[in-house]
Amino acid sequence: MKTQTLYQEAIKFATAKHVDQDQKVPGTNLPYVVHLSNVAMEIMIASCNTDNFNLGLALQAALLHDTLEDTSTDFAELESKFGIEVATAVSALTKNNELPKEQSMVDSLARIKEMPTEVWAVKLADRITNLQPPPAHWDNERKIAYREEARLILSELKEGNEYLAKRLEKKIDEYQIYITN
Repeated sequence: MKTQTLYQEAIKFATAKHVDQDQKVPGTNLPYVVHLSNVAMEIMIASCNTDNFNLGLALQAALLHDTLEDTSTDFAELESKFGIEVATAVSALTKNNELPKEQSMVDSLARIKEMPTEVWAVKLADRITNLQPPPAHWDNERKIAYREEARLILSELKEGNEYLAKRLEKKIDEYQIYITN
């Protein structure tokens, strides 16, 4: 299937699911699809800078990465619509909310590392796009914790995509402007 078709099917599905939840980009009034499309943009640019990159898998995972975590979508629905490879990728990118918060990211990273490196790339791209100005209600401790979690993601997944690892490292450094000393 052509990349454009894969993109269109995934973004339409994800948009409908996130609109049903009236989900917005945190700290803004922007529809959540803006975040998803930004992650997909990072993936498309990374694919131009990465040899042997499965763009179809990465784009679909990028656009769908929050459907299991934030919408009523379940694994069976994703598998039926997008196939087992994409559903498994999205599942790995989904934090287990039954675990304590401090363990959910470590668990997700361990599952991501069992996936193709395109899935690693999606997690890197997701955090790159999330390192924007933080929501106004975040205190300094929350901002520091978020930056430290980004450092953990970089440490664990940097071997998955050199281009995105460098982008994330730069975004982590730039995020310092939001933290007061």
